[in-house]
Amino acid sequence: MTRVAAVDCGTNSIRLLVADCDPATGELIELDRRMTIVRLGQGVDRTGRLAPEALERTFAACREYAGVTKEFGAERVRFVATSASRDAENRADFVRGVLDILGVEPEVISGDQEAEFSFTGATKELTAHEHLERPFLVVDIGGGSTEFVVGEEHVRAARSVDIGCVRMTERHLVVDGVVTDPPTAEQVAAIRADIEAALDLAAESVPLAEARTLVGLAGSVTTVAGIALELPAYESSAIHHSRISYEQVRAISERMLTQTHAERAAIPVMHAGRVDVIGAGALVLLAIMERIGASEVVVSEHDILDGIAWSIA
Repeated sequence: MTRVAAVDCGTNSIRLLVADCDPATGELIELDRRMTIVRLGQGVDRTGRLAPEALERTFAACREYAGVTKEFGAERVRFVATSASRDAENRADFVRGVLDILGVEPEVISGDQEAEFSFTGATKELTAHEHLERPFLVVDIGGGSTEFVVGEEHVRAARSVDIGCVRMTERHLVVDGVVTDPPTAEQVAAIRADIEAALDLAAESVPLAEARTLVGLAGSVTTVAGIALELPAYESSAIHHSRISYEQVRAISERMLTQTHAERAAIPVMHAGRVDVIGAGALVLLAIMERIGASEVVVSEHDILDGIAWSIA
């Protein structure tokens, strides 16, 4: 066993996984998994820069994670940064801060690398489920981008496109610095148009129509699953490998886009940092299911973090 620490820093959240991995047996024993909403991508789509307050929120989480990593005695640490830090003019400030705190330089990976890690993390367990048809289509709906990966045991094709719950919310739902609550029909239509254009782009590289099992990752998908399951609180074990129907996703998407902030915030499984962006995230999932004709989505709590951990081990 190798004890590793994997950090995934995205547009909306930063997450840590400390685990013991055995590449020979394919066994991963989770020791600690945590997530902090830091909204690193705040305003990046508009300004092209990481905001000072967003950087400070991220560095505060890094200081917490440095303590956890030391406590568990991780032998190796890998820090992967995704969409927001790829786009930012001042990413050198971000790199320097992380290096000072965690002692490792963040790797600003490409969308294709991000997709590879997501696929490995999401499907390593699912390959043993013979009743699930191949190929898998893994979709990782993040804050700034969404990754599409088709494959069986290994990746066959992948594409990252710039539709994510934070990016779509900031682009279409923020007026004079305030999120429209709830959004207008015209705003929802504008989001939908962006999503459809991005799906056209993804389909140029990834054979979406060949997918037989849709696997959904990340907070927008897991939150939709928690709502569909009517959980009294967020419960990872209940959400992991749950199967949510198209009808459920459609109903929840419509609900998230017509409720007020207070109504969404009152949902038991809703993380405070997702209240304003869940509508856009659910709409991305719905549009994907409609595009490929999926009757359900298999929800995975194992994603890019697990893929990063395996890459270290």
